[in-house]
Amino acid sequence: MGVMQIMLGPRHRPPLKRPVWIIIFLSLFCMLLISAYVYPRKSYSACYVFSSRGCKALTDWLPPMPAREYTDEEIASRVVIKEILSMPPTQSRNPKLAFMFLTRGSLPFEKLWHKFFHGHEGRFSVYVHASKEKPVHVSRYFLNQDIHSEKVVWGKISMVDAEKRLLANALNDPDNQHFVLLSDSCVPLYKFDYVYNYLIYTNISYIDSFEDPGPHGNGRYSEHMLPEIEMRDFRKGAQWFSVKRQHALIVMADNLYYSKFRDYCKPGLDGRNCIADEHYIPTFFSMIDPGGIANWSVTHVDWSEAKWHPKSYRAQDVTFELVKNITSIDTSVHVTSDERRERQVRPCLWNGVQRPCYLFARKFYPEALDNLMLLFSSNPTN
Repeated sequence: MGVMQIMLGPRHRPPLKRPVWIIIFLSLFCMLLISAYVYPRKSYSACYVFSSRGCKALTDWLPPMPAREYTDEEIASRVVIKEILSMPPTQSRNPKLAFMFLTRGSLPFEKLWHKFFHGHEGRFSVYVHASKEKPVHVSRYFLNQDIHSEKVVWGKISMVDAEKRLLANALNDPDNQHFVLLSDSCVPLYKFDYVYNYLIYTNISYIDSFEDPGPHGNGRYSEHMLPEIEMRDFRKGAQWFSVKRQHALIVMADNLYYSKFRDYCKPGLDGRNCIADEHYIPTFFSMIDPGGIANWSVTHVDWSEAKWHPKSYRAQDVTFELVKNITSIDTSVHVTSDERRERQVRPCLWNGVQRPCYLFARKFYPEALDNLMLLFSSNPTN
């Protein structure tokens, strides 16, 4: 009996030690995920603490954002854009390229452009927007081609307004099928036939557009653009576009997205230096027709000096090697402005085939005219 009493007596076990540190860690991690979902990060550097893939690895775990209700203005805008994109391209017996020059006054390379246009009458149109003084023309192709112009201030929406003014005038000619925006420091890299075939027979618009999470990209975004434009939609790119007629019409039809950049993308607003012409067109088309743009420009600029303005070429810089180097480039490279300095490289595809990226180049000083004329005349194969 004594043995039975011992066996049936109550058992006393030591208390379990709960893994408190694991519970605390899991709680903090869950809080991080919830806060990342509710309050999207403006800086991505902290994401790399948890994964080499950055925030993308974290957001893959999260449920999809609920679809928001579109505003009346968005619904109307989307209907118009969808209708224009679904329209078959305008058929023309004589398709033309529209060359739109955005300049302050006279064009220093008008003689070079005259040589470029000569012999191809009826296959192009010329439009000149001079924002400071009336140009003095030396080529018959530019005579009486000045449009009504207004003052343009670098970095402000007036630059976009000038672009739209040029497009509006060029769209008046139903034969204009592709629209090229050029500056007074732009020059052609090829003869007319090559440029004409490259642009007229393409199936996309050449709009420079890429995502830059750094201070010169998303750092310029303003939450005042909500709800129509979210930070994830914000893009950056060079203003020198080349667009097909459908896209030119869409630019003219848009007021909703344009007004967001007019009001909330300007130098000094909320401590940001947002440049409207670097963000409006790239963001707009990335949102409404991402598959219809190349995401690179056919106008070459050299940003290797990492300054506010690209490298400028003087007379002694203009050599056969320079032109050969530019025309041999067949990949587009963008570098983000954040601390990672990520290089985004993509092939330049023309109707699915990799081709040289650039048809034009800038910025050239007026003193380079003679050397450019010589190079253009001595290279019959381009």
